[in-house]
Amino acid sequence: MSEETRVRMYTISTCGFCKAAKAFLREHGIPFEFVDIDLLEQDEKRRVLKEARAVTGVDRIAFPTIVIGDTVIIGFKEYEIRKALGL
Repeated sequence: MSEETRVRMYTISTCGFCKAAKAFLREHGIPFEFVDIDLLEQDEKRRVLKEARAVTGVDRIAFPTIVIGDTVIIGFKEYEIRKALGL
């Protein structure tokens, strides 16, 4: 993974797969940003969901949605995450 590759996740605070994805990235020392959509106020939630839909190109969002550079991974798919990160 190059230093400029940004890792961003759209998550839900109670989602087990979201927690697993966060733990995986932490265990591998990968810096990442995330937003727990369920903890946002309604206006911010709508804005972030619109942003997530634009990134994924789909109308329905599933969690976690992980964006690694130009790669979008929906769900905690360790193999795909490793591949996108070059691990």
